[in-house]
Amino acid sequence: MVPADRDLVVRTQDLRFAYGRRVAVAGVSFTLARGEILGFLGPNGAGKSTTIKMLIGLLPPDAGSIEVLGLPMPARQREIQARLGVVFEEKNLYPNLTGRENLTFFARLFGRHDLDLDALLERVGLAGRGDDRVHGYSKGMRQRLTVARALLNRPDVLVLDEPTDGLDPVSARSIRSIVREEAARGAGVLLTTHDMHEADGLSDRVAFLNEGRILALDTPEALKLRHGERAVRVRRRVDDGGVQETVVPLDGAAGERLRTLVGSEGLLTIHTEEATLEDVFVDLAGRRLE
Repeated sequence: MVPADRDLVVRTQDLRFAYGRRVAVAGVSFTLARGEILGFLGPNGAGKSTTIKMLIGLLPPDAGSIEVLGLPMPARQREIQARLGVVFEEKNLYPNLTGRENLTFFARLFGRHDLDLDALLERVGLAGRGDDRVHGYSKGMRQRLTVARALLNRPDVLVLDEPTDGLDPVSARSIRSIVREEAARGAGVLLTTHDMHEADGLSDRVAFLNEGRILALDTPEALKLRHGERAVRVRRRVDDGGVQETVVPLDGAAGERLRTLVGSEGLLTIHTEEATLEDVFVDLAGRRLE
């Protein structure tokens, strides 16, 4: 269902940007609704980070328009930025300050003096480490502190640029959980990633970017169904001890064939043969995501 205009927190139209002669973004249009997680999926150099920089006011677009929370960017940049939460791929923390001092400094920039920093540190898994200097933090701890900083102003729009890139599984799982919580609170979340599994598991919709253009934008399920094969793979052990695999297309005759295979002795596994988001991207772009 297409959200009503009043539910939209971001709307872009035909965004374009070039670094000299190199075109980085070549006509990108999309919307983001309240409570929605929109994943930007594409390889390095696809235009994801440049689009983000235009959205948050770090780069002026060469052409096109951006509207955030009903306000034009960059004309109303300061008002918009006060309601954004941003996690950059490159960390920009103050390493000689403690985690708590970093949060206190940025909270004051937002005019927030009444925050429960202990609760915020606990939420991102840094309870008991807030008084340690950031230069002693691991990469995962720095990322979690960056996420905490992005939440200081209870943002209406949360922008995450490769938020779990290179993190250990525990840290990555913690950040994904916070992303879901923020969307459930009503924030619109824009997530850029080249990790197809993360995009599939987190996103309500996915935009495939390649060479500065959006190749497709839809729910992960719709994209996989549109570009994949509707089939089931059945593995069963046969009389000689080997394993037999049978792929059953989900057409009109699938029911009887599946009942026969499932009812046979030696059944091992049944899996759907849907496409992955990686498969969809290869189909659309003719290249892999790496």
